[in-house]
Amino acid sequence: MIGRLRGAVAEIGEEDALIDVMGVGYVVRCGVRTLSRLPEIGGEALLHVESHWGEQTGMTLYGFLAREDRQAFVLLRTIQGVGPKAALAVLDVLPPAELAGAVARDDKAAVARANGVGPKLALRIVTELKGKPITDGPVAAFHASLPAAQPVKPSASGEAVAALMGLGVAEPAARRVVEAAAIRLGENAEPPALIKAALQELGR
Repeated sequence: MIGRLRGAVAEIGEEDALIDVMGVGYVVRCGVRTLSRLPEIGGEALLHVESHWGEQTGMTLYGFLAREDRQAFVLLRTIQGVGPKAALAVLDVLPPAELAGAVARDDKAAVARANGVGPKLALRIVTELKGKPITDGPVAAFHASLPAAQPVKPSASGEAVAALMGLGVAEPAARRVVEAAAIRLGENAEPPALIKAALQELGR
């Protein structure tokens, strides 16, 4: 089983990346958050890998930039109804420390923000992860101590993703380019600026 890959980023797609390790190209499935943080083409990346074997699909590699992300992915996969795609989607909206905080606060709405995760599955995730070590350290304790989140207006990135989807851009691609634009422009970037930068990234 492959547990880690270090190599050059050869390609970045909507749902996976091609990592060149000494001339051998490995296709690694990744979440949007991971894909948006990979080095540029040709740069070196270190991915923590979870290998999965399927009778019809063969070997599939799932990659993460942090060991904690991989551990949370494995834990999410133990829950009935949570497949690899749903687990990646949860970690796209809730990194491990934030997921631990949402579980501690019974914040099902936060988990349900993940693409493809409905209220019933979000409830099951929160219920079954209760008391399990999703991540360690003071960051997780801080998130767990926060009061339950109140409804807020969509984030600038969320508005930008929605706008791109309205223009016919597939959601994975929209999230990837908006994440990249947000990193370049900074956390205070407004939706119009994010949309413009994302469209430039898409070549529109």
